[in-house]
Amino acid sequence: MEKEGRQAAILEIIASQRVQTQEQLLQALEQRGIATTQATLSRDIRQLRLVKEPAGQGAYRYAVSGRRLNVGEKLGAIFRESVLSVDQAQNLVIFKTMPGLAGAACSALDHMEVADMVGSLAGDDTAFVAMRDGESAALFCKEIREMLSRSPGEEA
Repeated sequence: MEKEGRQAAILEIIASQRVQTQEQLLQALEQRGIATTQATLSRDIRQLRLVKEPAGQGAYRYAVSGRRLNVGEKLGAIFRESVLSVDQAQNLVIFKTMPGLAGAACSALDHMEVADMVGSLAGDDTAFVAMRDGESAALFCKEIREMLSRSPGEEA
């Protein structure tokens, strides 16, 4: 099952059941015919911004966080402050950053949920992003260049 469907199922489960642990959530997904790993579930929980809230009598349950961060603004700020250049080599997008900030750039990229992004890897001042193909890499590189050229606070 694709990520969107799995995450929708997670939201349905926590809305309809008192789920206290990841193991319970894995079992509930399996009962719906959705097989996944604990690592994938952990990423889903983080991406959905699920939190554990009190459920009474000392118990806790997963719930959607009421606190929403403006991730787009924060990611834009990270890029404007750390990325010096972006280039493409076949299906790879390469970012040159200020020294020590490639990891921050990759972390921001990982949370952007970029379509066709396979993964990222960071060194000290260089980050590599693997895309599914050259076309998606070219499009992503163009989008990042446009984002870097905008002034802070300027709408896309």
